[in-house]
Amino acid sequence: MVILFGIFLLTMLVIIAIAIIRTTDLFVAVMLSGIFSLMMAAIFFVLDAADVALTEAAVGAGISTVLFLSALALTEQHERSVRSWRWLVVPLVVVGTLIVYATFDQPRLGDPDAPVQQHLAPWYLEQTPKLIDVPNVVTAVLGSFRGYDTLGEVFVVLTAAIGVMLLLGTRESRAPSSTSKGTSALSHHIVPRVVGKLLIPFILLFGLYVQFHGDFGPGGGFQAGALFAAAVILYALLEGEGSALTVLPLPVIKAMMASGALLYALVGVACILRGGNLLDYSALLADPVAGQHLGILLIELGVGVTVCGCLLSIFHAFAARENHQWNG
Repeated sequence: MVILFGIFLLTMLVIIAIAIIRTTDLFVAVMLSGIFSLMMAAIFFVLDAADVALTEAAVGAGISTVLFLSALALTEQHERSVRSWRWLVVPLVVVGTLIVYATFDQPRLGDPDAPVQQHLAPWYLEQTPKLIDVPNVVTAVLGSFRGYDTLGEVFVVLTAAIGVMLLLGTRESRAPSSTSKGTSALSHHIVPRVVGKLLIPFILLFGLYVQFHGDFGPGGGFQAGALFAAAVILYALLEGEGSALTVLPLPVIKAMMASGALLYALVGVACILRGGNLLDYSALLADPVAGQHLGILLIELGVGVTVCGCLLSIFHAFAARENHQWNG
């Protein structure tokens, strides 16, 4: 049944991808992209990649769809006719065929004789209980064994958010809109407002669970930050952007962007001051295992704060452009 369900999802992905390419209605393309991301999240769950599935569902199907719609509000709904590039079809088909052919040489899913199962995976499974004592090996790898890499990812997210804000401009650079408070596209629809307000507390609660339960199950800072941002964006869609900024002002959001990454970096500096290496959490406490737990908890909190702040900053940057366009 799992194989049949996976084949069904993959077939639907191909159909949706073709529909996205063929449609000239940008709104339809955005909606289909959200459905595509939701099905990708389902495939990740089928493959037991729950951490990635949570991120894909929250960011791909949720926040990215809202950001695409915000960008669509600044342009036309239908794609303009462009010069045909039919000659590109042949090399694309050739490259696609070669990629499909190359996948035949890959080991089958879950093959114990696959190279990755011979040295990397056994070592992590064997050493994680001894060195870190975290049930979720994925969290141990991302937060501790691969801590440098994750720190770099946090600063990549921060840099991307700063780049988007520089392109779109900041709210202080233009007159603030007083009409955005308490008004939204959903303000006059009772059912979405009632259902949305009922969902927001549960989204926040689930975000807390994902944030602080990442050591024991799927989750962590990236997923939790996206969930918190999704809850705030949902509130902004229901009650208006001004109301959302009253609850969580823009200066606080900008402080979140930098403070989370700074917290992550300061944890690494604290490890050095305690006599260890950068991001060697064992030096934080007398008990090395307890130090690992504390370090992972702190850096995951920093990741969640930065991701949430960056996503909200991008959303408000798009919303500010939209309000400025309509008010201008």
